[in-house]
Amino acid sequence: MEFAHETVLLEEAVEALRPRPGGVYVDATLGGGGHTARLLERSAPDGAVIAFDQDETAIAHAEPLKQKYPGRLTLVKANFAEMEERLRALGVTAVDGVLFDLGVSSPQFDLPERGFSYWHEGPLDMRMDRHQLLTAREIVNEWDERELARIIREYGEERFAASIARAIARARSKKPIETTTELAEIVKGAIPAAARRAGPHPARRTFQAIRIALNDELGVLERGVEAAFRALKPGGRLSVITFHSLEDRAVKRLFQTWAQGCICPPEFPVCQCGRKPLGRMVSRKPVTPSSEELERNPRARSAKLRAFEKLDHGER
Repeated sequence: MEFAHETVLLEEAVEALRPRPGGVYVDATLGGGGHTARLLERSAPDGAVIAFDQDETAIAHAEPLKQKYPGRLTLVKANFAEMEERLRALGVTAVDGVLFDLGVSSPQFDLPERGFSYWHEGPLDMRMDRHQLLTAREIVNEWDERELARIIREYGEERFAASIARAIARARSKKPIETTTELAEIVKGAIPAAARRAGPHPARRTFQAIRIALNDELGVLERGVEAAFRALKPGGRLSVITFHSLEDRAVKRLFQTWAQGCICPPEFPVCQCGRKPLGRMVSRKPVTPSSEELERNPRARSAKLRAFEKLDHGER
């Protein structure tokens, strides 16, 4: 099966990690392998890369990279939230950098049978890990209407969440909702015509919400980024690409917490809390794709890159 994927912010995300020969790097989201390949190139001749993905198709697609860079690439079929224990099992105690490219990869989105796309008919699946039992079909057909409205509102940031959940409940009371296009039409019909005329597909936010809830993406994100930070050597860096505001806010909040020093009231003449920053944000504002990249790959339009450096020994 073809696994074509346009890697987003390729140079910027890799450069943020400052890869070097002999370094050890983690690609927490292997996907199409673009970031992994560039990390291997930039850390030649003896840098090592450990790449995680819970999708067996991505792991299989990366096998040729193992042949191209013998002894330097380790592929791990696991969710990146399991990073610490998996690294420990490999005998890796600390790494020089970790890269996250969040969201759905193009191959997952483009295959109708994976059920991520509202454009192409397919089963209501949306599982990142195809061994997981829960699918989008169960969420759409079995979850309480109020819970559906909540996740669509919170994870999709959809202002018509209640109307959409009501329309889903009405439709499924007649017969089960089975396909992506069927769900997309129900969502479209629940949104006022004036709101449908501009912007992206009217079902985009609802599909995003169901996908996030199904795969626990926000919980996994926080656990994974925290695990990655603990795995970093002093002076090591995290590089995180997000694709929607919920992800970006979660990453920004973690980075700000780690960068914060003294939290004593300003009237205290001398610090009494003893809190020291754990690191620093590499840049205050996120890096976004260039106009050239957006022209080449419109799917990159919502991407934001944030990078964080762990405090080195002796730095304050």
